[in-house]
Amino acid sequence: MDDRQRYDRATAHLDPPFAVLDLAALRANAADMARRARGKPIRVASKSIRSRAVLERVLAMDGFSGIMAFTLPEALWLVSTGLRDVLVAYPTADRAALAALAADRRAAQEITVMVDRSEHLDVIESAVSEVRDRHEIRLCLDVDAGYLAFGGRFRAGALRSPIREADQAADLATEIAKRPGFRLTGLMAYESQIAGVGDAPAGNRLLTPAIRWMQARSRRELIMRRGRIVQAVRQVTDLEFVNAGGTGSIESTVREKAVTEVAAGSGLFHPRLFDFYRGFTGHPAALFALPVVRRPANGVVTVLGGGYIASGSPGPDRLPQPYLPAGLRYAPDEGAGEVQTPLLGQAAEDLRIGDRVWFRHAKAGELCERFAGLHLVDGDEIVEEVPTYRGEGRAFL
Repeated sequence: MDDRQRYDRATAHLDPPFAVLDLAALRANAADMARRARGKPIRVASKSIRSRAVLERVLAMDGFSGIMAFTLPEALWLVSTGLRDVLVAYPTADRAALAALAADRRAAQEITVMVDRSEHLDVIESAVSEVRDRHEIRLCLDVDAGYLAFGGRFRAGALRSPIREADQAADLATEIAKRPGFRLTGLMAYESQIAGVGDAPAGNRLLTPAIRWMQARSRRELIMRRGRIVQAVRQVTDLEFVNAGGTGSIESTVREKAVTEVAAGSGLFHPRLFDFYRGFTGHPAALFALPVVRRPANGVVTVLGGGYIASGSPGPDRLPQPYLPAGLRYAPDEGAGEVQTPLLGQAAEDLRIGDRVWFRHAKAGELCERFAGLHLVDGDEIVEEVPTYRGEGRAFL
């Protein structure tokens, strides 16, 4: 029985649209990620999952420990439900959430917030100034891991922290140590130009060698610079963790002695954008089904909905992939529509009104913003339905 038959059989009693998570694929992806991490713990990126029940499942697997959240309100909620060791990967200016963090002993023990300049410290101090019995706030220092070349005229990597060199990091660590109510516990440096950029892009022979050239040089530069930064900060304060990397860079990141853990999440679901890496091959685990509602012409079907466009720089690679049956493609003048999506191809000839077309999202967790639940498929049956963040009434961004 092929995957399409399995999914159709398991969900025959459901009316699409709906989303599924293939547990066998999830387990295989998790095991491979843990193998690639070579014994270093993987902190699960919650933005790539966005289902508390799935986070709990992954954290029960070997090799995974801790959560990397994307907002402080999310982290507060996760800790309130019993989850532990949550690093908020992005700085926050949410005054109410900061005050709630400082007032809650358990939350303050379990949550670490991100900073990359003294202004963040000022914002936090202002937000918690009226909190009685304020608890110490754990901080993580974010460092720019982007790659610069040609005298700074070329840059690869996300524009994140202004801190790039060891002396800058040590200076901010020193300032944190002088301010009461703060404790610097971690350091993070995320190399998005390696972890989030596939080195085997489809259909672009000219781009491939350029990406590999950049990534090879970035790895060499970063292993030295990140090591110097960690050493300089450790001279100021003890660090509980040094976090780096992502799904696409696990092997290279864990080789660095300075790194104690790697962050990853997308590889668990293996969305479309992660098909284009040489170093690993994942299994598509998260899918959504849309119903065929029209047959406008020969070789054309229309499905309901479908315009689930991924974040990032706009382009065809941000569209969901019509996955099963194979051989469907978008109409070039319509693409993925808000309420309906025409699909072209020979496979459309065999589809009838009410049949399903299975899609893969370009990214991982963004799929869960569209659906209240995930139907967990094991083999050819649904074993459970679990809520997404949306299904629990939570929308953090």
